[in-house]
Amino acid sequence: MKKFYILVTFSCLITWGTSLTQAQGSIQDSVISSSLIHASLGFQIPGGDMAERFGVSYSVGTGYLYKTNKNWLIGAEVNFFFGDNVKIADSLFKNIMTSNDFIIDGNGEGAIIGITQRGFSAWGKVGKLFPVFSPNPNSGFFFTLGAGYLQHNLSISNLDNTAPQLEGDYRKGYDRLTAGPAVNLNIGYMYLGSHRLLNFMIGFELNQGWTKSLRDYDFDLMRKDEQSRSDLLSGFKIGWIIPLYGRAPKEYYFY
Repeated sequence: MKKFYILVTFSCLITWGTSLTQAQGSIQDSVISSSLIHASLGFQIPGGDMAERFGVSYSVGTGYLYKTNKNWLIGAEVNFFFGDNVKIADSLFKNIMTSNDFIIDGNGEGAIIGITQRGFSAWGKVGKLFPVFSPNPNSGFFFTLGAGYLQHNLSISNLDNTAPQLEGDYRKGYDRLTAGPAVNLNIGYMYLGSHRLLNFMIGFELNQGWTKSLRDYDFDLMRKDEQSRSDLLSGFKIGWIIPLYGRAPKEYYFY
């Protein structure tokens, strides 16, 4: 349901931004307002409390920015991240393992268990673009500041679902579902040209979340995790942009 509301918010922002977009000159010689829809890929290095649980992760995301004719930026973004470096994997199931480090499944055999990282973030953003070292006044270095929500957990898979110890609600007792409010800083370079398919941004991103466990009980700890966490993620991201410049005289744009 939460993701549904986020998608509805994105749709409203895009509709609002498109209705405001009015190109009043050539993108090559005038600062114009535009709606920017983007998709991104990135990698991130954890810090703070998150570094005790995970290693490097990767992200995919999508978002919307409205760029004003003064080069101010406002918008929203969602990202999903994932990775296979889980540092607590060896100790997570210590209470249900045999002396040979096996989990016995319903068939009396060693269960095959996979543990990976999953995460999600959502941001509202504001920022500014500066046309420095750029081919036109709509491109250049930019920064955005964001506030929103950060969530991460362990994704636990059991081949053939033969281990009753990790089925249903039992699995939730090990997944470390964690979330809370967060802030985001993004610094990078954005290129917007006459051709709508050749536009991009690349930058460095820093996220900090103040999170807590959302589970009532962790089986391996044999208690509820009450820790207040400071989770950090930093890394690089590259994005492809589809700008919606609105209507303008045909001589201003070339395809």
